[in-house]
Order: sequence, then C-alpha cells, then structure tokens
Amino acid sequence: ALEEAGAEVPPVAPADWSAAAGYRTGQLLARMPEVTAVFAANDHLALGLLRAMHERGRSVPGDVSVVGFDDVPEAAYYTPPLTTVRADFDEVATETLQLLLKRVTDGDTGPARRILTPTLVERVSVAAPRR
Repeated sequence: ALEEAGAEVPPVAPADWSAAAGYRTGQLLARMPEVTAVFAANDHLALGLLRAMHERGRSVPGDVSVVGFDDVPEAAYYTPPLTTVRADFDEVATETLQLLLKRVTDGDTGPARRILTPTLVERVSVAAPRR
C-alpha cells in the first residue's frame, strides 16, 4: 500500500511476539524523531512499544501513532487504548480447514488463496501526524 501511494517503505524491525520485544524496539524507535507511526504485528508488541514511547517522552498519539493486530481483550485498557486490527480467527480456521479438506478429498495441489477482510478497531492510539 505504501508503494502504491508513492511513499517510502520503512525497514521492518524483527522481534518476537512479546511485550518485552515491543519495548526494546520502542526504545530504539522513540529516539528517531522521523518515526510518526508504527504498526505492530500483534497487540502485545504494541503494549511494550507504548511503554517505551511514554518513558522516552514521545506522546502516543501526539508524536507517534501505534496500531496493533489481534484485538486482545486488554487492548481497550492500554494507555492509551490501542487502535488495532481484528481478524476473524474463526473464519480463518474455517477457511483453512475447507482448503485442507478440498486438497485431501479432491487431490487438489494447486495454489489456493482466500482474502479475508479484517476489522479496524479505532481507539485512541492514532492521530494525524504533527506538521
């Protein structure tokens, strides 16, 4: 999407799925004033990132917008409440099982692709970047 919009694609920061990894990455990103938004691969990473930004004096969402993925039940209670992407994991499981069964019963070995539309859960951790 960034390429299609003609925007620069920033590097991906590798991390595991923990809040501690988000915190470590957030400590680095908080030192970079050009960072105005972060999309975390899950809400736990985002939690650690939120804490690191706070400790480094970066305001979320004033200075940096943060978006997570999963919509864990606690995400609404983070400080600030986390904007996140909610996937319908029941639908993911159903589609995966249907594809697997089709391969087993029909012997289908061709590529398979399903596009499932997640839901953006808008909370308080996102704002337009300051100019």
